[in-house]
Amino acid sequence: MRAWALVVLAAVALVVYTLDQTAKIWVTENLELGVPHQVLGPLLTVQFVKNPGAAFSLASGATWIFSIVAAMVTVFIIWFAPRIRSMGWAIMFGLLLGGVLGNLTDRLFRDPGFAVGHVVDFLKIPFLPAIFNIADVGIVSSMGLFIILTIRGVALDGTRHVKRAGGSPDETVADREPHADQDALGPDHQQPNPELKG
Repeated sequence: MRAWALVVLAAVALVVYTLDQTAKIWVTENLELGVPHQVLGPLLTVQFVKNPGAAFSLASGATWIFSIVAAMVTVFIIWFAPRIRSMGWAIMFGLLLGGVLGNLTDRLFRDPGFAVGHVVDFLKIPFLPAIFNIADVGIVSSMGLFIILTIRGVALDGTRHVKRAGGSPDETVADREPHADQDALGPDHQQPNPELKG
């Protein structure tokens, strides 16, 4: 069964989305636009800004394009989700979905209008020349997890390709995540029956 993967994906997406939107509501209701407030000294500053573009406020005149792209990504994740049987990939897609939905909500329902709304950004850390939000954190985290899963060779069905002991560098063997779905192995795969031993 792959229902558990869908539950994990949806739960992660809901947590990211809820934290993002709750934080944005608090920021817009309690902070003055453009005024920085240090939270952890120079390590973390909260500053309410409205971002009409992409990251670093690029392409500020093409907000509607980002709305379309975000909507397409959302539809793709929902359509693709039933194929996921790996805990790692479920978390990755959950982080991405929650982040994309968080910023898409801003673009659809905030001023100045539908599909051209400005995204609320408010987090600022040293050495990063941009102000971001929790949705952005979810998206960036998903990209980092994507790289890790890819490097480790973890497939969407939960199998992991590892080098066979004593084999050539190109020789791999399928290993499985502890929570991967047994159905992914196919109908011909059967578990050994301990009663038949001896």
